[in-house]
Amino acid sequence: MKNKAYPYYNPPQITNLKNMINRRATESANETAFVYPCETGEMKKTFLDLKEDVDAFGAWMYNKKIKDKHVAIVGENSYEWLVAYFACVNGGNVAVAIDKGLPDEEIEALAKTGDVEVGFATDTYYEKVNKRIGKKVYNLKDFDDILSEGRGLIREGANDFLNYEIDADKTATILFTSGTSGVSKGVELTNRNIAFEIVHTSMLFEPKGGVLAVLPFHHAFGLVVGILMVINYGQPIYINKSLKYVKKNMVDFKPQTMFLVPMFVEFFHKQIWAEVAKKGKTQAFKGLMKSTDLLLKTGVDVRKKTYGSIQKVFGGNLEYIICGGAALDPMYVREFRTWGIEILNGYGATECSPCTAVNRAGHKKDGSVGILVPGIEVKATEEGEIAFKGDLVMKGYYKNPEATAEALIDGWYHTGDLGYVDDENFIFLTGRKKNLIILSNGENISPEELEQDIARDDAVNEVLVYDEGGKITAEIFPDEEHMGDTAYFEKLKNKVNKGRPMYKQIFKVKLREEEFIKNASMKIVRYKNIPGAQAPASAPED
Repeated sequence: MKNKAYPYYNPPQITNLKNMINRRATESANETAFVYPCETGEMKKTFLDLKEDVDAFGAWMYNKKIKDKHVAIVGENSYEWLVAYFACVNGGNVAVAIDKGLPDEEIEALAKTGDVEVGFATDTYYEKVNKRIGKKVYNLKDFDDILSEGRGLIREGANDFLNYEIDADKTATILFTSGTSGVSKGVELTNRNIAFEIVHTSMLFEPKGGVLAVLPFHHAFGLVVGILMVINYGQPIYINKSLKYVKKNMVDFKPQTMFLVPMFVEFFHKQIWAEVAKKGKTQAFKGLMKSTDLLLKTGVDVRKKTYGSIQKVFGGNLEYIICGGAALDPMYVREFRTWGIEILNGYGATECSPCTAVNRAGHKKDGSVGILVPGIEVKATEEGEIAFKGDLVMKGYYKNPEATAEALIDGWYHTGDLGYVDDENFIFLTGRKKNLIILSNGENISPEELEQDIARDDAVNEVLVYDEGGKITAEIFPDEEHMGDTAYFEKLKNKVNKGRPMYKQIFKVKLREEEFIKNASMKIVRYKNIPGAQAPASAPED
């Protein structure tokens, strides 16, 4: 397919999540919805199973007087987590998704922020959550018993949950932001927001095979894009419960698509090149890649045969990686394409349910974060800040009118990202508004530009660029082999500075011995890592 505009896909039309579950149970009743590991090996659930489990769980909740309440859901990725989520949302409760990995006091604070009245937790985190939420918390290890009781209630005529009618504009879920300011806010999303997002973003990309779900369900990208959109398309989802099993799951399940954040892409990329280097074939491999790209331009595709060993690592069937959540160097996109795996870079924010743009399989621009989701508006303000308007934009930040008023202006969500929109509605980002380095000579510098160039070096694990006393400083967490190697990084600094104007050049390099502090999306929290930096009070989040 030539790289040019082509018609949108036509995904199933839905108005809310209850409508989506019921439709799939009717149209794809006996097709596989989920596959996941369990004590006896592997469990499969059909779309009809999913509906019946959600209905049973919901009937049980209603019997326990869990109606019109804010319900916390905490735990590792699991089928039980998702059924609890659907039962909350489809019965008029507000599902408050909380990151299981947060410190105890932060879980307690978020539960308080979200006015949590009752909770569900997977067994691993039950004691932690039960101790901190201070409300009635149910253990999802009792999932089978809950379903059994719920089915009995339905047989006896308890149909209130089944007959509940969704209010499209009532808050359905609260998801907490995890932006680089480190200040979490509760984003209120309605069924209208989520249904619009599912349908309209799916017009840009259509999975045609199984999806391995790796990203956490408490995160908007992992939940809405990685799970809900795939359900709506009727494709099977393989649930990864722990990152240590990702490689095994890829080989076992052989997914066609994966939704990932850049951290995963960068890790896989580094592992591939490390294997090549171990065999002493780095230069030969680079030459092979150049030949592959030249052949591809003439219409000859030898990638499946040439890079079979690389593709085998991903299960041998992986065609697409949809990548979002943070900036991704276009270099990764180009190299994975050479190996036969297309990375489609996307863009969004929790506040936008979350996806607002994504590159298409046959219409993409390297360096762009994608083409605008149909049915919404985008603009760059006079300051160059990207803003969006449409039905996928959040209701607001829960009980935080000041932050809401700052982020939502005349219906436009202001992202805090700097960039521009081209004549085909492709969005390009140049930096983060709050991260700009403003020098005494009046010049503005986006640290992301320098960070991207430094991070390309294999000796760099992580990097942060900031202003220190009027001088641009690059702080680097090196790989193990280059710890304390100041001479190496001095050369790298000179290489990065070459050809840049003086005001954009790095003055000093600092080496550190431990990773930077990160948020739940594995993005570096700048204010916690830069000396003297203060956390913004209410800046928009990623």
